[in-house]
Amino acid sequence: MSTQTTYDAAIIGGGLAGLTLAIQLQQQGLQTILFEKENYPFHKVCGEYISMESWPFLERLGVPLRELQLPRINQLLVSAPSGNYLTQPLHQGGFGISRYMLDHLLYKKALEVGVTVLCNAKVTDIREAADVSEVQTLHEAFNTKLVFGAWGKRANLDVKLNRPFIQPTQRRLNDFIGVKYHIEIDEPENRIALHNFENGYCGISKVENNTYCLCYLTTATQLKNRNGDISQMEAEVLHKNPFLKLIFKRARFIYDKPLVISQISFEKKSSHAGNLMFAGDAAGLITPLCGNGMSMAMHASFILAGLIKQYKQPNKRKKELIAAYLEAWNREFAGRLKAGRFIQGLFGNPLLTNLTVSALKPMPFVTQWLIGKTHGKPF
Repeated sequence: MSTQTTYDAAIIGGGLAGLTLAIQLQQQGLQTILFEKENYPFHKVCGEYISMESWPFLERLGVPLRELQLPRINQLLVSAPSGNYLTQPLHQGGFGISRYMLDHLLYKKALEVGVTVLCNAKVTDIREAADVSEVQTLHEAFNTKLVFGAWGKRANLDVKLNRPFIQPTQRRLNDFIGVKYHIEIDEPENRIALHNFENGYCGISKVENNTYCLCYLTTATQLKNRNGDISQMEAEVLHKNPFLKLIFKRARFIYDKPLVISQISFEKKSSHAGNLMFAGDAAGLITPLCGNGMSMAMHASFILAGLIKQYKQPNKRKKELIAAYLEAWNREFAGRLKAGRFIQGLFGNPLLTNLTVSALKPMPFVTQWLIGKTHGKPF
């Protein structure tokens, strides 16, 4: 049974893309509903470094960043499994904030501006129609004029939509796992470190409350080869990098056990399927080592909200809106994703990683050029 209310917009997924899009659309006068399968606040597997390009956008939305006294990050360290490393300044830089805090702040803002937020609401199907579509959860269905996909890296709806990236493949950028801890440790507050190991990398940077985010990505095969034992994999693979071995030895781990997600794909995705438009991870992930997925998610919502405002009756002009969004999305992000895949190709193999770090160390201008290719301008 469908609810009697017909919403102007429905957003599936309450991460950064979904929440920021919902806030903007509601502020534009569109009656907006957002579906989130979890209940706020909650932790997510995420690197939790956000480049400064997103700072003005979040402040415009009403997130009190200046009041939170967040760590500002302006130094980069990249290490190879051998212990060889390079350091570089991050001229644009970024800041650290946990998803637990940021998503909850945006959730409260969404409620404040009038968004209908349904938590613990898993969407099972989308029935598209020319005028009014239907979004189905486990218990109810909702009518809406526009539908947006802003779920995470992989969802049951990707399977229903038969999206190409979910098909079985042996390509290098498919089927990663992500593991995240929050730790207490004495590390430079202004630095993000990216420590490479065989077939993976680990990022560490400070967030709020004297806490550091330690998050790593590796292939599912690495874990499978150790019968799913994360501790064994860390000892046998990650600890070969002397930086990581020392970090794991010195850190006080706040979680009893890490957060883990699987089936992460960095293959190319489409920014739409039919009349359904995607933002955030649902539209495409920037590869490991390059970060900025959170900024890209929020920037995509900014682009999409601007286009919807431009089209006075967006539900009547879906084809035009989708075409304009596809063009804008590719113009802003396609190059960043391509650069990320190129950079990722320079790492992963211990020998190649060591050679890359050695080659880049005396050429800081090349490193800065690569960093610039994966960052955007403030929006």
